[in-house]
Amino acid sequence: MLTVETRHAIHPDHAKGMDTAELRSHFVGEGLFRDGEIRLIYTHYDRFTLGGAVPAGAELTLDKVEETKTATFLERREMAIVNIGETGSVSAAGETYPMDKGDVLYLGKGSGAVTFAGNGRFYIVSAPAHKELPAKLITLADAKKVQMGSVETSNKRTIYQFVHPLVMESCQLVLGYTRLEDGSVWNTMPPHVHDRRMEAYLYFGMAPTSRVMHLMGEPTETRHLFIGNEEAAISPTWSVHAGAGIGDYTFIWAMAGDNVDYTDMEFIQPEDLR
Repeated sequence: MLTVETRHAIHPDHAKGMDTAELRSHFVGEGLFRDGEIRLIYTHYDRFTLGGAVPAGAELTLDKVEETKTATFLERREMAIVNIGETGSVSAAGETYPMDKGDVLYLGKGSGAVTFAGNGRFYIVSAPAHKELPAKLITLADAKKVQMGSVETSNKRTIYQFVHPLVMESCQLVLGYTRLEDGSVWNTMPPHVHDRRMEAYLYFGMAPTSRVMHLMGEPTETRHLFIGNEEAAISPTWSVHAGAGIGDYTFIWAMAGDNVDYTDMEFIQPEDLR
């Protein structure tokens, strides 16, 4: 079963007047992971698409998506898939890739139908692509690891870069995930914006009752969203993105836009936030 929801782009002036329900309806992805379903959110932010596939021991195939008006979803797109569940596999273009928890699979433009199988919980991100690139399975051991933050600022963390220029070539997708050290709560502080790329976070590995307070909005017009396990936050180019959580959590960050320069960002110091 395939379900696709469309999210239109929101101007920052519009976002200023939104109440909690409106903010959530535009910027939070809920219910992405349901047994036996593929559920996608097709956004008008750089045509970035995110979602989940849960084959639940069977198979699910993602092929044609009406919103793109192409013969197959990946006819003019690239895709990255992260397994956040148990062992499963993904098949595309005549190849099958076994995926353990934490593995990332990149599929290039023209890969055709994609089949998800096994007991994985597959997080999907996709963006338009301008050329064909080879598929690549990237394990945690293959990722580039970057240590950032400190205990003193409650944001000591490890950043794992997967679909990233230092690891592999992509068209415009950049993806990785960040794990917080014990006792740290802030996933990104100070926060930042990058006008040339949108970004989305998927929070996972959380207790059912835990929440992350995710900050969004313009630096001088911040808003907050309380986000639970396996829920996503969609960040427009004009919005900060940072959060503080209760207990253990990991978040997947994925970006699309004009470049793949991970460092292309403008930091906002805490004293300048409002």
